[in-house]
Amino acid sequence: MDLVHRHRLQLFGLLLSVIGWILTGTCNYLPDWKNLGLDLNELELWTMGLWQTCVVQDVGGTQCKDFDSFLALPIEFRISRILVSTSNGLGLLSLVISSLGLDCLKIEQKLKKQLLLLGGILMWIAGVLVLVPVSWVAYMIIQEFWDEVIPEIVPRWEIGDALFSGWFGGFFIILGGSLLLLTIFLSSDHRLPEQYTMADTQDNHQQVETGN
Repeated sequence: MDLVHRHRLQLFGLLLSVIGWILTGTCNYLPDWKNLGLDLNELELWTMGLWQTCVVQDVGGTQCKDFDSFLALPIEFRISRILVSTSNGLGLLSLVISSLGLDCLKIEQKLKKQLLLLGGILMWIAGVLVLVPVSWVAYMIIQEFWDEVIPEIVPRWEIGDALFSGWFGGFFIILGGSLLLLTIFLSSDHRLPEQYTMADTQDNHQQVETGN
């Protein structure tokens, strides 16, 4: 692959990963993983996130309250808080490592490939760590929404905007990491293993001798 095109592909992959990391960070702290509208009071909307619950009023104003206890949270929210926070940390680490392996930096080529490889793998892990809990919470919301055991008069939680931020963020991080890994295997200086190179050299010598 041409050096200029490889460098552009690296920058594009890194940019996608940065956008994905920002979206997953937003997903972590947005108090809108699921929301609840009450028929008795249509002017209020209850929302719930990993760290706090909020009441949004149409007349203006939002009141939020942090959770008093981690153990009081539903099991899917407890695990989601751990996984998404871990994803944010790994995402930041992968961005730092990958940026050090870009072609624009004057570092040994072998070390650049190792940094890009490590950064790309960490991006994949960070993306999966946020996609799993987001999808799990969405599944639980859908299951409860269509649960026939719950009376129809009972308000149902619905999917909040934070989940969409997590889905897009996880996808962008994985896509960005994949592009960075792609530049490693499509690099123009990619070499075949030594034994194959020696075999090709011997074949060339034999062809020259035969021709003579």
